[in-house]
Amino acid sequence: MAGKADMVTRIHELTNITKTDVAMVYDEIFSQIGETLSGGDKVSIPNFGTFLVSERAARQGRNPATGATIQIAASKTARFKASKNLKEQL
Repeated sequence: MAGKADMVTRIHELTNITKTDVAMVYDEIFSQIGETLSGGDKVSIPNFGTFLVSERAARQGRNPATGATIQIAASKTARFKASKNLKEQL
């Protein structure tokens, strides 16, 4: 699994941009994706995929410790749908 440090190093080696600058851009890209999703919009990156907000309906669940039925509130979650191009690369 590649983490932030691995990605920053790879991009630095391929582009000769300083690691500090690469890390700033990396952080800002994901910050902007988060802000856009928070506003309810989707983010589409060509040849990669689409980040979107999905609404989960309220439902009943069970407390695993007691077995009691509980109500789970509706919520929003982030989803990612891979593009056809990305799927073909895998």
